[in-house]
Amino acid sequence: MDATTPGPLAPDLLEREDVRRALAEHDFAAAFALIKKYGGLSQNRIASACHLTPGKVSTIISGQQQVTSFEVICRISDGLRIPGHLLGLAPRAWETRLVQEDRPPEPGAERPSTDEVPWRPDATVDLAANLTRSDLVMDRRAATRALAGAAITGAALLDPLEGWLQPAAAAARPRRRGQLGAREVEELESTARAFRAWDHKYGGGLRRKAVLGQLSEVAAHLDEHQTPQVEQRLYQVMAQLAGTAATMAWDTGLQRRAQNYYLLALRASHAGDDRVFGVNVLAGMARQMLCRDQPQDALELIRLAQDGARHIAGPKVRAMLHTREAWAYAAMGRTAAFQRATVQAAEALADAKPGEEPYWIAYFDEAELAGTTGGRLLDLARRNPKQHAEPAATEIRQALAQRGSEAGRSHALDRIGLAQCHFLLGDLTGAVEETHRAVDAARATRSSRVRAQLSELYPYTVGNGAARPVREARDRIRDLLST
Repeated sequence: MDATTPGPLAPDLLEREDVRRALAEHDFAAAFALIKKYGGLSQNRIASACHLTPGKVSTIISGQQQVTSFEVICRISDGLRIPGHLLGLAPRAWETRLVQEDRPPEPGAERPSTDEVPWRPDATVDLAANLTRSDLVMDRRAATRALAGAAITGAALLDPLEGWLQPAAAAARPRRRGQLGAREVEELESTARAFRAWDHKYGGGLRRKAVLGQLSEVAAHLDEHQTPQVEQRLYQVMAQLAGTAATMAWDTGLQRRAQNYYLLALRASHAGDDRVFGVNVLAGMARQMLCRDQPQDALELIRLAQDGARHIAGPKVRAMLHTREAWAYAAMGRTAAFQRATVQAAEALADAKPGEEPYWIAYFDEAELAGTTGGRLLDLARRNPKQHAEPAATEIRQALAQRGSEAGRSHALDRIGLAQCHFLLGDLTGAVEETHRAVDAARATRSSRVRAQLSELYPYTVGNGAARPVREARDRIRDLLST
């Protein structure tokens, strides 16, 4: 059996409360036992449908082995035709096909696949509707277990992005007539900006569901017939909201879900002819890959961004891309290439003039360049502290002096980085002082990325347990991470 053939479960079985609870909790011992009892399936039939061995199914039912692999969970969903939302997954490909098959045929109402190249705007609308619908009803615990750390890499990540470089395909005629005016679009644009500013300052996913609700509403408006001017602006709003949803998902540990929203943001910016924001989306995807220790994928994404917006990106956007490029080189240990890209970033930023670039790149200034450069020098300092730790500390201090605590998440990351620099330099007094400041800054943000960086600071305090000040700093880190 594969994902294209009908699964064996009866619809009423999936309505049972005990079955739904077992699936939501990823308790496959209970789920398989209930499927055997009420669905009439043998262990061999379950194994065949899910591409598992009968012995594997037996050990799962007996409780000797748990299913933790994202791939296996997907096989269970596809093989038994369990809708994705019951397992904390996005809608599966066969679900989309079933919905399309059940929809009454209408002239010009064919809904294309999101795999098609060149990209079609109406497929982007469908992607937004499906993502938000599944996300808004997703069980948080199940989603975290299934999606955290499941980011795709390599060809599976890069190949679907080829449509970015091609003109959009013609869209099917919308099925309903909409009457959205300029004022309503301006309100949506203002809301998208507010959500983006809030996320940049505080981080975390506290308002993620609000962003998704707004994104769902925009998708509904785009599924209607709007004027060309309104439609273009709506796609641009969709791109902004999807980009914010991506960073919020990433900041709460939902790596694969973040990639889905990044792809949506890229497609929406493409449909809305906002190539420069698409560059920003690809830079965000590259940053995610860098944090997942995939620098080669990050470089490919940066090159794709540069190819797609050559001659139209402003100085700040070009500078930001060069810092992502420098980050990848630092991760590869290519010091000379890192230095070259960093110089290019500084030169591009020097050409920037106030008010000439989109609002969303306003954050990228001298402080951001210093903080980013300091962070990458810190990466190099972990391998060669004598050469890079002091320059890293200098850059990070410059960032802290220029943007202050109001920068929220960035301020906390700077503080953590500076504490690490002091440890690498052997300055325990300075390290302890900066660690306390880092913990204070981390308490002011809900960002899981900040907490992940704080957990990387923790080991620096362990080898110096005899010193009371270091021990006290270590206890403060542990107390914060345990909450």
